[in-house]
Amino acid sequence: MVETRKLSIRNIILVCLFLAISGIILFGYFCQDAVCALTKRENSYTNERMISDSGKQNNILSGIGLSYEDVLNDDFQFDMDGHDVMVFLHIQKTGGTSFGRHLVRDLDLKRPCECQRKRKRCFCFRPHRNENWLFSRYSTGWKCGLHADWTELTNCVDEELNKNEGETSKRRYLYITILREPISRYMSEYRHVKRGATWKGSRHWCLGKQASAEELPPCYQGNDWLGVTLNDFASCESNLAINRQTRMLADLAQVGCYNKTGFDPKERERIMLASAKEHLAAMAYFGLTEYQKISQYIFEETFNLRFAIPFEQHNSTISQSSLNSLQKQQVDKIKKLNSLDIELYTFAKNLLFQRFQRLRNKDVNFKKRFANLGNINYSKQGITEFNWDRNIDDPSLIRET
Repeated sequence: MVETRKLSIRNIILVCLFLAISGIILFGYFCQDAVCALTKRENSYTNERMISDSGKQNNILSGIGLSYEDVLNDDFQFDMDGHDVMVFLHIQKTGGTSFGRHLVRDLDLKRPCECQRKRKRCFCFRPHRNENWLFSRYSTGWKCGLHADWTELTNCVDEELNKNEGETSKRRYLYITILREPISRYMSEYRHVKRGATWKGSRHWCLGKQASAEELPPCYQGNDWLGVTLNDFASCESNLAINRQTRMLADLAQVGCYNKTGFDPKERERIMLASAKEHLAAMAYFGLTEYQKISQYIFEETFNLRFAIPFEQHNSTISQSSLNSLQKQQVDKIKKLNSLDIELYTFAKNLLFQRFQRLRNKDVNFKKRFANLGNINYSKQGITEFNWDRNIDDPSLIRET
């Protein structure tokens, strides 16, 4: 009788233990991260580890591929015949069209991009297999949407390349972009829209859905905004020309995408600007339209690739004359509207010159290299004699406008 009772108690204890262990396992498997305290503690520890790794912080947290710190390593090489892919984030009216054409037409490559006259795009394949090393308008087309932003690209590129190339070995993505002085860029976009441009094909995709008409109310009725006045252009609150560069570089998921009801406006702007700065600093490369020569040098030294022609410094007369024709209150309004882009550009300009100085200090042949950008004969063979009648520290050479 006693033995039977002990056996029953033992069986009950074993069943209870089994149920308890099973419950813990099932709870840990099915419960959401936001609910499970254990998971939250684990995630917190993981995030702390990420943040403490300063050399790879931007790379891990932002998820945009190799960071600038990664490409500065002495053993870094852009492996065109491996699995490296440049992803060009093309922001409207920054000079990105010219830069995009340079990428597909003017790089000195073992296997140059194949550009057909009747085709807007080029085939930019690796030297020994038909896989893309460049993801851009003129190579792959607008696979992630017309002028896709950071939020769209980082959630789309890998999937789109897998569709065409299959799931190959894990690719290394190197994001690149071009920025422009904000007021000139805004005025250039205004003139472009005034002539009939719309960019209606842009998806504005975020967190698995496209921005609704309620989130992005149209600024005009009809097919375009042809002939719009500057005052009307600047008065539409949903006009994406406003702080476009900041928005296109920020992680919009952090601010509820295009739904602005969940955030205080100032806090939303603060988060977006901080995110844009983080992503820009983490990018393997960015250039500035106002500093073509410096931007070309930084690109060539970063990726160990050479352009066959020198970049041209575009004349700023049109933009400057447009600004000079404006009334003071118009200029003040445009500056206020684009305050985030103005701060981002100041940050970008300082960062560009830091990168330039860092690369310049490492380059024992800097003066010859800088004087002969776009000269492939020099790049391949070297030049023993050259004319150098301007000091590299001359502000007129460095501060191109």
